[in-house]
Amino acid sequence: MMLIEQTPVPDNALPVDAFKAHLRLGSGFGQDDVQNPVLHSFLRAAIAAIEARTGKALITREFSWSLSFWRDASAQRLPVAPAVNITRVALIAADGTETDVDAARYWLERDIQRPRLRAAGASLPGIPKAGSVTIAFDAGYGASWDAIPPDLQQAVLMLAAHYYEFRNDTGLSDGCMPFGVSSLIERFKTMRLGSGQ
Repeated sequence: MMLIEQTPVPDNALPVDAFKAHLRLGSGFGQDDVQNPVLHSFLRAAIAAIEARTGKALITREFSWSLSFWRDASAQRLPVAPAVNITRVALIAADGTETDVDAARYWLERDIQRPRLRAAGASLPGIPKAGSVTIAFDAGYGASWDAIPPDLQQAVLMLAAHYYEFRNDTGLSDGCMPFGVSSLIERFKTMRLGSGQ
């Protein structure tokens, strides 16, 4: 299985001004944007870390997911939520030939935790022997920062500030996350029951 983020979070969707206010950075000195590249990088790092912990895409963008077998022939759980729409399903033969699956053969079961690609009939199309299937889909809360739930917004700002404040500290190598951030994202994590299905 391989998940590829086809489109990155655009710079204009990053809350640079809100982050500056959160950090209480000075303004009006004629160089208000001198730190913007650094702030962008910490915001991107914080968004990536929170997305990895929650399994949620914060800003809507395109993803492509390839797999070689269905876990369930009637429905396949998508690796990122909340899924907005499925743009393409393609079967790929062993020789690399791609065949688009008719959109009438599947539908998106929207779910904030476990969105699924569902078969319109009895089962999803068969994956070719030694081949794979690629699912292209859009996922995220919205195209702008304001579409993200407020507690996730706060978690991103807090984690980005933590990265900013401790950017030269090499002793934080265990992947620790500040308690306030952990508590804010806790309810967004996907619960795993049984075999994780």
